[in-house]
Formats: sequence, C-alpha cells, structure tokens
Amino acid sequence: MNFTPGASNETEAVNYLDTLLMAVGSNVTVVVLGITINYINATMVHTFNKHHIFKVNTRYILFIHLVVNDMIQLTISISLFIFTYTFRTIYVSICCLFILPAIFTTQNTPLNLAFMACYIAVCIPLRYNYICTVKRTYIVIGIIWAMSSLSVLPDIFILLATEPLEFLNSRVYCLRDSVFRSTYSLKKRDASHILFLVVVWLTLFYTYFRIFFAAKAADADAKKARNTILLHGFQVLLCMTVYVQPMLLQLLTYLFPDFRFINFSIFIINQILPRFVSPIVYGLRDKTFRKYFKQYLLCTGYTKP
Repeated sequence: MNFTPGASNETEAVNYLDTLLMAVGSNVTVVVLGITINYINATMVHTFNKHHIFKVNTRYILFIHLVVNDMIQLTISISLFIFTYTFRTIYVSICCLFILPAIFTTQNTPLNLAFMACYIAVCIPLRYNYICTVKRTYIVIGIIWAMSSLSVLPDIFILLATEPLEFLNSRVYCLRDSVFRSTYSLKKRDASHILFLVVVWLTLFYTYFRIFFAAKAADADAKKARNTILLHGFQVLLCMTVYVQPMLLQLLTYLFPDFRFINFSIFIINQILPRFVSPIVYGLRDKTFRKYFKQYLLCTGYTKP
C-alpha cells in the first residue's frame, strides 16, 4: 500500500474546513431566519399596541400573546443553538436559565391554541360575546402560564433532590434530558406531553363539531371559524414535532445515514417552522389587522389609531 506523507493532514484539514463551513452556514441561516421572523412578530406587536381596536378584542389579545410567546421561544432556542456550536457544553446552572423559559414557552403554544379555538370558534360565531371579555382573556393567559409552570417546576425539585450539588457546576450539552435526567423527570415529561396534547386535541374537536352542528352551513362566520380550527390543528401538528424529536432523529438517521444536516433540519422543523407559520396563519388572514400591519412592516405610512 502506498502512503503519501502529509495526505492524512490534508484530509483532516479538508474535513475541518467542511465542518467549519457547515457550522458557520447553519448558524448564519438560523440567525437570519430568527431575525426575520422576530422582526415580523415585533411589527405585529407594535401594530397591536398602536391601535385601541385590537386591545379590546379577545381574539387579538390571545393572538398577540402567542406572537410574544413565539418571540421568546425563538430567541432562546436560537441562542442555545449557537451556544452548542460555539461552546459545545455549558454549566448546568446556566443551562437551566435557558431551558426553563424555553420549556415554558414551548408548553404555552398548544395551550394558547386551545384557548384561541374556544374564544374564536365558539364565542364569536355562536354569539357568546359575554364570555369573551378582556378581563377573562387576561385570566386565561395567566392560566396558560400557570399550567406550563406546574408541568415544569417539579423538575427543579426532582433535580435538587436527586442530583449532587457538584452536578450544578458541571458542564453538559444543554438539552432538557441532559439536565433533568432523572427517571422521574423523564416519565413526568412524557405524561405531561400526552396530557397537554390530548386536552388540546379534544378542545379542537369539540369546538369544530360544535360549530359544524350548531351553525348554519351558509354562515360566512361559521365557515371562517371552521377553517380557523383546521389551521389550529395544523399548528398543533407542528408543535407535536418537538414532543417526538427523539423518534424523528432516529428515523432521519436511519433513512439518511450520510446526511450531515440532520440536527440542523430537526431544529428548523421543530423551532423555526412553527414560529414562521403563526404570523402568516393568524395575523395576515385577518383583513383588519393586515391593513394596519402592512403599513408598519413596509414603512409606507401610519394610520391614526
């Protein structure tokens, strides 16, 4: 066998260059997508704050809460994505500061969609406006955060009870399962995911069929409400990809063993795509909101509130 001196070093250099280019390309792509989506979402928040008509409508309040929640979740997840490429591992205590709000906001999304289905598809088309008050809407938002907190905070107590203090000062690859690695936490996580998804899907089916049987087929508001519920279902399907991430990773690895961008692809599917769909599905479909939003997004002028 012939051996060429320096060939090994050249191969290592090429592999290192490929890896570096992949890392830079992945991070730049994620950052650009994140800035773009957050700019659109921030414009929506600005539009909401500038016009009083949106602040007294339960639909827009819940929608803008979903937008702000997505902005927080996207910013944190992209930060963690960059950190894992830059530092690979970080201290557990620092990782918790990122993981906890990321989990909160991830859990909030399906719950927010469920309440939006109840408010948009039941209160408005069926004329139950006395239920859809601004005060009750903010109470609902508080319930969403409380439910998410109750599903995550026990992991902190389990962590402190089962792990030595030295673990908090150790370095890990910042993932939920790397920090909350107890068997109890893993079982509780799976149970909470199943519970949340079952509740959300039952809510969507209930609201859809209630409209279907109670409203007239020719009613334009009812048709729009049914379409909205179907879009909620599509959004929930995107959210579910986070809960099946381990299985999705195994499937893609099995189908494409030589594909280098599996983790990057999963991140795009789980974190970027649902946040990209939300403003398009729920903001731009509304004629009133779209009219004001386009002016701020394109800086073409400002309409009086």
